[in-house]
Amino acid sequence: MSEGFLDIRNLGMTVRDRKGGLEVLRDISFTLGQEEFLCVLGPSGSGKSTLLRLIAGLLKPTAGEINFRDCDCTPRVGLVFQHANLMPWRSVWQNIALPLELQQVGADEIDARVDQMIRLVGLEEFSHSWPSELSGGMAQRVAIARAFIQEPDLLLLDEPFGALDALTRERMGAELLTIWQDSRIPVIMVTHSISEALLLSDRVLVFTHRPGQLAQDVPVTFPRPRSEELRYTAAFQDQERALRGTLREKIS
Repeated sequence: MSEGFLDIRNLGMTVRDRKGGLEVLRDISFTLGQEEFLCVLGPSGSGKSTLLRLIAGLLKPTAGEINFRDCDCTPRVGLVFQHANLMPWRSVWQNIALPLELQQVGADEIDARVDQMIRLVGLEEFSHSWPSELSGGMAQRVAIARAFIQEPDLLLLDEPFGALDALTRERMGAELLTIWQDSRIPVIMVTHSISEALLLSDRVLVFTHRPGQLAQDVPVTFPRPRSEELRYTAAFQDQERALRGTLREKIS
């Protein structure tokens, strides 16, 4: 594993409800490497999305610690959710440019970087389109481009392809893999797809039913760079069956 970037120790989260308190996460500990892609699998309600919000600083944990190693300042975190959350009054180009505008990057640099990112996600013909004119897959490409263009220290993906049909989902997973292999920034991605997790990640964390606990940390040893064709190999299908068995055992 590459040098450590993120260290999570004994993380817990309890939220108040009408009955007093609901424990969402319990005693979660793991480390994320500097160039590592980590996927999180588990049943609905196991705290996977809560974990991402805790790491992003959107929520405060009720137990444990989140530490970024060798980082003197607050890391820049990119977030992509299941729904693209594009600004409807801004074009594709303008949505992707927004993080750079907020960082007060110069106009010439914004032009160059946005144009490059649009080419990377294959939306050259739609750069001046409005979000309402895009398919679900196109909108998620814009959301991913917007996250990558700010050159984040960490990328958090919360079921980014969960609302897409199966074929579009597979294609988007392959495109994400291509983009990430060029940048190699650390990523934590929540998904319900075993195949997607194995194609993309270096490790898979398996969470239990609520309160979510780390049942198993599964290494994914396929060499990089990877491509979509990996899914159709015997080795991939063997590990897919093994991971499905682990999920049944740990969350039944």
